[in-house]
Amino acid sequence: MSSSPEPGGSSVASAYDRWSASYDADRNTTRDLDGRILREARLPLAGARVLELGCGTGRNTVFLAEHARAVVALDFSEGMLAQARQRCAGLPVRFAAQDLRARWPVADATIDVALTDLVLEHIADLVPIFADAVRVLRPGGIFFVSELHPAMQRAGKQANFIDPATGIEQRIPAYRHDVAEFVNDGIGAGLVLRRLDEWRLAASDDHPRLLTLVFAKP
Repeated sequence: MSSSPEPGGSSVASAYDRWSASYDADRNTTRDLDGRILREARLPLAGARVLELGCGTGRNTVFLAEHARAVVALDFSEGMLAQARQRCAGLPVRFAAQDLRARWPVADATIDVALTDLVLEHIADLVPIFADAVRVLRPGGIFFVSELHPAMQRAGKQANFIDPATGIEQRIPAYRHDVAEFVNDGIGAGLVLRRLDEWRLAASDDHPRLLTLVFAKP
């Protein structure tokens, strides 16, 4: 963890450690929609060096490694990383335990595509995230963000799971970020917004479930 963790930071890591054993088997329509969106996003992965922020159990890491030249995958849950390392054995992936609020272990201007999926809801201040994305991206590099839509958060939704040790539902600490915050923090860091999309599971849904943004470094 960073030297000055925000409230709830350690509890988020602990929750994902407990969830890691059952995460892939649990029914999770938000996770599955996110995976489909990423695979359809047509990110410029061929020959790219990719940075995945919050790799979880590696469900998306496999896809990235199969299409990119190399992947650096970060997560601060050791339980999730253990699952990801096993899943990605033999693939060109370097894993590291990392609190994303601290400076990422990546050199300046060395990344072609950075991405984060269903992670930023657990981080209170997004400004350092976008600043580090600008630091590590090469000119022309892409930063792809996929998050639980603020409308879902306003409806009381957040990451949750049944703790296998207790059988009790655990709601993982989360922070609400409006669409404007994602957009303005990204632009404020020096990125250019290329695309913004809102995703529903079904056309009849009252609220979009996911928000995605594609930023580029000039």
